[in-house]
Amino acid sequence: MKPLDMVIADRPDVRSGNNAGRTPDERTHVAVKVFSVFYRANQAVKDVTFNIPAGYVTAIIGPSGCGKSTILRAINRMNDLVPGCYVKGELLFDGQNVYNPDVDVVMLRRRVGMVFQKPNPFPKSIFDNVAYGPRLHSRLNQGELAEIVERSLVDAALWDEVKDRLDDNALSLSGGQQQRLCIARVLAVDPEILLMDEPTSALDPRATLRIENLIAELRGRYTIIIVTHNMQQAARVSDFTAFMYEGALIEFGPTKEIFTKPTHKQTNDYITGRFG
Repeated sequence: MKPLDMVIADRPDVRSGNNAGRTPDERTHVAVKVFSVFYRANQAVKDVTFNIPAGYVTAIIGPSGCGKSTILRAINRMNDLVPGCYVKGELLFDGQNVYNPDVDVVMLRRRVGMVFQKPNPFPKSIFDNVAYGPRLHSRLNQGELAEIVERSLVDAALWDEVKDRLDDNALSLSGGQQQRLCIARVLAVDPEILLMDEPTSALDPRATLRIENLIAELRGRYTIIIVTHNMQQAARVSDFTAFMYEGALIEFGPTKEIFTKPTHKQTNDYITGRFG
């Protein structure tokens, strides 16, 4: 495994090459403004403010219990399913506060897809897993569904492995294949943002590499936000990094700067393994 500084050195600067002229504030896709999340009396996220730029990969890092997954799930209001959860402040998606009363939560979750820590395919065929969302949201004939399924599996780098077994139960796939199937299922409804909550923590190194390569291939087509405990992974896949500690945002910026020239001592201590 490469040392962290070598991993960072291998990454192109997000503000060079094809991304020249783009900054974190250009076409902000998600804006978090003095945003807090409470589970009854417990404040899990504390007055957090940062902007997530469109088309890039943003990693959220920090020790367990620091609020990473909570803020990720707040973006598509998955926290609504937790009894006693409420928010303060603003969380804007394309300029609209997702917590406004008139927001269609079903449509929000279509535009902001979620991939969970453990693969969670439905106990259905591979085809029906990917077709589930399009069937739910649109009236499509079998030919149209087949096109969406193929395109989504191709985009999830899974088509070549399953094209001859689309009628097989999805639970017959390996763990890594199941996770890519879940990504295909999300892509099938044409989202704008992909939320990934520790998407490789249950996978072996080979399957992890496939997912990381897939993230690299999807960069630019989607805004991707990934929660990870793995510093090497954050360095490999992300363009921007947010470091959280005890519910607060300590630092946010380009990944190269966060990992090589952190502004805060807490950030430096965490990425160098002094705690966490």
